[in-house]
Amino acid sequence: MRAPTPNRQREKIAPPVDPRWASVQARDPAADELFVYAVRTTGVYCRPSSPTRLPRPENVEFFDTPEAAEAAGYRPSKRIASDQTSIAAHHAQIVAEACRRIEAADELPGLKTLADDAGLSRYHFHRVFKKVTGLTPKGYADAYRAKRVRDHLGRSASVTEAIYEAGFNSNSRFYEASNHVLGMTPTEYRAGGSNNDIRFAIGECSLGSILVAQSDRGVCAILLGDDPNLLLHDLQDQFPRANLIGGDAAFEELVARVVGFIEAPALGLDLPLDVRGTAFQERVWQALRSVAAGTTATYAEIATRIGSPKAVRAVAQACAANRLAVAIPCHRVVRSDGGLSGYRWGVERKRTLLIRETKR
Repeated sequence: MRAPTPNRQREKIAPPVDPRWASVQARDPAADELFVYAVRTTGVYCRPSSPTRLPRPENVEFFDTPEAAEAAGYRPSKRIASDQTSIAAHHAQIVAEACRRIEAADELPGLKTLADDAGLSRYHFHRVFKKVTGLTPKGYADAYRAKRVRDHLGRSASVTEAIYEAGFNSNSRFYEASNHVLGMTPTEYRAGGSNNDIRFAIGECSLGSILVAQSDRGVCAILLGDDPNLLLHDLQDQFPRANLIGGDAAFEELVARVVGFIEAPALGLDLPLDVRGTAFQERVWQALRSVAAGTTATYAEIATRIGSPKAVRAVAQACAANRLAVAIPCHRVVRSDGGLSGYRWGVERKRTLLIRETKR
């Protein structure tokens, strides 16, 4: 007598079900902070509590965070996208209020105080603040205080008076931070950079003339133009009493690196920078450095990233004040309609840089 033929369909072992699937089936809101699930057939990711029709489990992929899902190529559901917009607006409001408190305070409020006011944990507040502004709360306070020092040094009767008016409680505390705040001692800054050595060199590239200058802290100017003499005058206006020293062969290698990046953006450019601006400008410039080569952002998008969505005009002004061409890529900022708008060194140079970067 023949043995019965085994049921091969019955022998097939089903793949194990991810335990997170039970939370999706239950539409458990408690799991929303733990993971998201993505549907391969739609290319969309959702939270576990989403009321949408449940997909087939074999089409589901799980991710610990929305960022991980987006990195894998999925896009947020309409509900998540709407929530993210609301959360971003709320975070922008929280950070704007924290910035106002920092600016009004004689002493920097502690992280716990700022976080408690925002109703967030210290860790979450610190992360949100940096994401919105590009700076830590302390970094923002330092940048704002730097602006106050520069303003007061220009009109106070003495350096000491300027230091106290800017919010420093003692000379020693300020002098410890003066090189970071000003790039030189306050006396030298007040004297227009007197005794401060700035090395520079002028070269040529496909975009015309280029001037690169460096202080002890890093590259402080990358200027583009048609007339080398005008570039030198621009540098002299920025540091009217500094010791401007023509670069030697070693310094000219630095210029060659900058020129090489302009000609071939794929080479990348990683230089120590001496960035000096107002607190707002430094927030804008930090946001600009996060715009990847080959991509663009609008002035409105940059304003939103720094938590000041209505400051579109001020963002444009900060771009125009940038003295570090290509190192701080203000050429990657365009109008909302995609138009190139203005550029400190000419719209045609901006167009050329963008074309080169998209051909990487």
